[in-house]
Amino acid sequence: MGNRIVKWLVLLCTILLLSACGAASQEKVLKKVNGKWAETNGYELNASMEIKSGGEPRNYDVTVWHTKPDFYRVEVVESGKDVSQMIVRNADGVFVVTPTLNKMYKFQSDWPKKNSQAYLIGALAEDLAEDKNLVMKEEEKAYIFEAATRNSYKNSMPHQVITVDKKTLLPTSVAIMNDVKEEQIRITFKKIKLGVQHAAKEYAVEQFTDKDSTKGEQATPADKEGQEEKDDKEAVGAEVEYQEFQTHYPVLNWAQLANEKVVQENGMERVILTFDGEKAFTVMQQPVTKENSMLPVSSPGDPVDLGYTIGAITDTSISWEKDGVEFFVASSKLTREEMIEVATSMTISSMK
Repeated sequence: MGNRIVKWLVLLCTILLLSACGAASQEKVLKKVNGKWAETNGYELNASMEIKSGGEPRNYDVTVWHTKPDFYRVEVVESGKDVSQMIVRNADGVFVVTPTLNKMYKFQSDWPKKNSQAYLIGALAEDLAEDKNLVMKEEEKAYIFEAATRNSYKNSMPHQVITVDKKTLLPTSVAIMNDVKEEQIRITFKKIKLGVQHAAKEYAVEQFTDKDSTKGEQATPADKEGQEEKDDKEAVGAEVEYQEFQTHYPVLNWAQLANEKVVQENGMERVILTFDGEKAFTVMQQPVTKENSMLPVSSPGDPVDLGYTIGAITDTSISWEKDGVEFFVASSKLTREEMIEVATSMTISSMK
């Protein structure tokens, strides 16, 4: 009897010891991961991003530069399309650039501090550090972290799974999920180089106004002439696309359409949707316009990553461009998170 009790006590101690080692292991791994990701003086990375929510999946190529303390350059290109956006933070502010539309918006914002993004590894490190309920699972070649999101769509997609390579201690993928843990966004890191720093001039947005961004070098007169011909063709194609402009509606169970109005202004159609109730808001949409030259336009609020595009958000409005359409949502009743929910749910459908 005594020997049996001793065996049970030994077994119990072993279980407690293993449990304690597991907890210590998570803390140790987390400390190493956070140190490596957050303390680097600069990095470059390439990743692919798949957006699975809102109809057909879309794929994007993402390139990130970061130089401490606060310089960022993020370029997002939709796969198979000549559509790209870039968000740049330099000493002059935060800029969102859309080369295909010759548009550049300037923000006085502390982005990305308020809006964590899964393709910024420093932000991922903060996500792990801030989550008091963080769970780590260990596999043969990877550490798997289950954490809460802190990004602009944290209400609709509150969960994320971050996979870290054991050997390099670098992230290999991030899966962002909705409240029932269905995967909505997947980011796969293809290449991460730590310790890479770029000079301040490489973050200057002036280069986009006088350089052929597709070549990354100063454009010659022949290049400019060819680009002008390309722009003319794109403008013609855009007019055809705009003639097929279709109304988008938010797909939300709490949004009740009260009125829909179509306004013609300077030969352009604008649709105004009004939603009543405790969460009243107005949506305006019209064909996007292409500027003749790329000059910075001051924009209020902060840049906001909607997954498929980068918009601008304030406490009472959100605006963005998608698939040749300009959108603007205004409300004194919605929170920022609710306005983002409206924006990310907009789709071609009927509410009648």
